[in-house]
Amino acid sequence: MCLIALVLSTAAVAAVDPLPFKDRAEELRFQNLTKQLRCLVCQNESLNDSSAPLAADLRRDVFEQMRTGKSDDDIKAWLTARYSDFVLYDPPLRGATWLLWFGPLLVLAAGAAAVALTVRRRADKARGSTPAARPASDLEDDW
Repeated sequence: MCLIALVLSTAAVAAVDPLPFKDRAEELRFQNLTKQLRCLVCQNESLNDSSAPLAADLRRDVFEQMRTGKSDDDIKAWLTARYSDFVLYDPPLRGATWLLWFGPLLVLAAGAAAVALTVRRRADKARGSTPAARPASDLEDDW
């Protein structure tokens, strides 16, 4: 039982990534910036929320760059030069990211057009043809 408690406590300590912030404003800036960056391992989590080792390394890199006086834009530029626009949760609108921004809208528009076309064809078919009288031998249901 003690062994399980020891293992769990070391895992909890390893998950904590303490950084020596000068003040609360620096800590808030760091948290805001790392929430705008994507973890390259998890991909669904921000750099701030991820517990992956690469995320911890990137958080330390961001912290060190903040300490050297770089702006948030400079830090983002450094990360995108290294890891492409994928590292940003909100990539800029460019030729390469056009599909990321407008792809879902194009799929939605194509789906709406397909539904509208199907409805129109069915309405035209119903208006253009009248149901023919069924022969007497066809009165029973076919199974």
